[in-house]
Amino acid sequence: MSGKGQEIRLRIEGMTCAACVARVERALRRVEGVQEAVVNLATESATVHADAQLVTVQRLVQAVETAGYLAQPVSAESPSPMPSERTQAELRSASRRLLASAVLTLPVFVLSMIFHHPSELMRLLLLALTTPVQFVVGAPFYVKAWHALRSRSAVMETLIVLGTLAAYLYSVAATFWLGGAVYYETAAVIITLITFGRYLEARAKGRARQAIERLMRLAPQEATRLRDGEEERVPVSAVRVGDLLRVRSGEAVPVDGVVVEGAATVDESMLTGESVPVEKGEGDSVSAGTLNTDGVLVIRALRVGSDTTLAQIVRAVERAQSAKAPVQRLADQVAGVFVPVVLVIALVTFLVWLVALDAGFTMAMIHAVGVLVIACPCALGLATPTAVLVGTGRGAELGVLVKDAETLERARQVDTVVLDKTGTLTVGKPTVQSVHVLNGMSEADLLRVVASAELGSTHPFGQAIVQYARDMGLCCKAPQSFRAVAGGGVLAEVDGTHVVVGSARLLEAHGVSSDRRVQELTLRLQSEGCTTVLAGLNSEAGGVLALRDVLHPAAREAVAQLQAIGLEVWMVTGDARAVAEAVGREAGIPAERVLAEVSPQGKAEAVARLQSQGRRVAFVGDGINDAPALAQADAGIAMGGGTDVALESADIALLGSDLRGVLTALNLSRATVRTVRQNLFFAFVYNVLGIPLAAMGYLSPMLAALAMSLSSVSVVTNALRLRRAV
Repeated sequence: MSGKGQEIRLRIEGMTCAACVARVERALRRVEGVQEAVVNLATESATVHADAQLVTVQRLVQAVETAGYLAQPVSAESPSPMPSERTQAELRSASRRLLASAVLTLPVFVLSMIFHHPSELMRLLLLALTTPVQFVVGAPFYVKAWHALRSRSAVMETLIVLGTLAAYLYSVAATFWLGGAVYYETAAVIITLITFGRYLEARAKGRARQAIERLMRLAPQEATRLRDGEEERVPVSAVRVGDLLRVRSGEAVPVDGVVVEGAATVDESMLTGESVPVEKGEGDSVSAGTLNTDGVLVIRALRVGSDTTLAQIVRAVERAQSAKAPVQRLADQVAGVFVPVVLVIALVTFLVWLVALDAGFTMAMIHAVGVLVIACPCALGLATPTAVLVGTGRGAELGVLVKDAETLERARQVDTVVLDKTGTLTVGKPTVQSVHVLNGMSEADLLRVVASAELGSTHPFGQAIVQYARDMGLCCKAPQSFRAVAGGGVLAEVDGTHVVVGSARLLEAHGVSSDRRVQELTLRLQSEGCTTVLAGLNSEAGGVLALRDVLHPAAREAVAQLQAIGLEVWMVTGDARAVAEAVGREAGIPAERVLAEVSPQGKAEAVARLQSQGRRVAFVGDGINDAPALAQADAGIAMGGGTDVALESADIALLGSDLRGVLTALNLSRATVRTVRQNLFFAFVYNVLGIPLAAMGYLSPMLAALAMSLSSVSVVTNALRLRRAV
């Protein structure tokens, strides 16, 4: 019987190419109980889904180490080091090896160029300088090639070792026994150039990781805790739920909490991407990592450590960056057989030049070495993950969280955007505009009864009515009975009066009739863009309340921008048609693309109807009532203020409330997928053209090494352009 599934994340050290990725994935998948393993070269990570009863972290780590790599578990309790810390360690190691290799290789190269027929003493000097480069600087290549050989596979290092070792051993034989030309400079220069490429690659990958690092650094390391009125500075890790913390001007909020004292302006741009600071006062929520720009706040900690919004964002970005895009599958399939095929091509090249063309052993060897070196599949392994890494990181900086790499591909194809009204096009906070009495009661009495009936309601309209009554100084009583009707309204008993508040359908269903006067009033208010809530008291129409949810300030601009890039924009709402069309006009959406009086399930059906017409649909909603539609859409985009970034029903979460984030998300997906395809095209073309050129003798081994090193840097640099693309 299968046990409960678990997700285990590992940090992998030592991978250099697509063949390494394939090898680690194979090693992990061979562990009994592993259901899926995805390895990412750019993030140097593995995500494993496995049976919790059969698989332990130790077994996975052992499997990776047996394959010749280092593995370390990553969890919320024991997070991995900062990206910059890992990158700096890589850079220091690469720079030391590069410096040593360059110092030894330069005289070998210069002397070989000057003395085409070196003396015996000169040959011994070249041997002495080249040997440390070959076996000390090149030691990591030998270690990985040996591990691959033990597991009967081949990786990039296999090609490097075979190519340089062939040139080196031939030169040694020529020095002591055979006589003739030596090729020490070929072996030394190849290793030096590849080491140089690794250094440049480490620098470029470090820049690609900067987005996630900036997120990780937002949260401060210390907090000011209040105990019995006294302040104490404590590590943030020591803060517990319920603790009171003081946040002064210029300080970052250390945990998620609620303001219990004070007022301040808080800059939330680092989380939401919205540049305008937000006023915070008593009762308002604040998130870890946001910056108090002025004023002093006392907050009560609600979520700490790995439960904070910032920690969830970091995990969401890391998960997306570790995922594998569907387009990567082709690269993986190629990488799985690439190195063995190259070995065969190199052997064929050697035999053709030696036997068929009778070019001699030396010439045949040099061309075979060129094939081995030019074919290293570094660029192929980095093409997709680096673009996804930079794209999702840039999205996080702009307040756009992407669930996984597959989402980017689906979002790129979107041609139709369906917007929910309340909380998406509008600010989501309706207010009462007017109260119309129909049965002779005073406006205050009617409002008091209706607000009392709505006291138990969680619907925005009910809460708006209660707030309006309190603002008017009215005292509301808890109803003797209360029942909420989904999509309809509420039924309650207030001071012996049976109260029905909600839609005309709900009132009719409970025996409250509406005459022509009610219908005309309702239509007039709706045509003005107001939502009407009817009140029935003891089977008689008591009045009509007009509420209005104002359009979000950026909504009209966002709709225009979406239409400008060729997207068809629709609006869907459960509101009455007259209200919906009025809001649609204000937002710039034609009446024929406004779907009104639609239930939550009906929204999903509306999306399905559009999809049945061959459209690729993105649905944008608040992520709560719109869950069915978000799940149905090709790309579900959830709006939010950063309070819940792990919306299971949405593919993309916008941390802010600005609808222009939808355009950012779609542009980001297009730019990222475009970059992935450019990188894959370059990586494939590089190998498709490079191998034949080397086999035909047009590329020397040294030029092949330079081209191979720069190819990896090129795809990473191309991916880095995404930081400025959106």
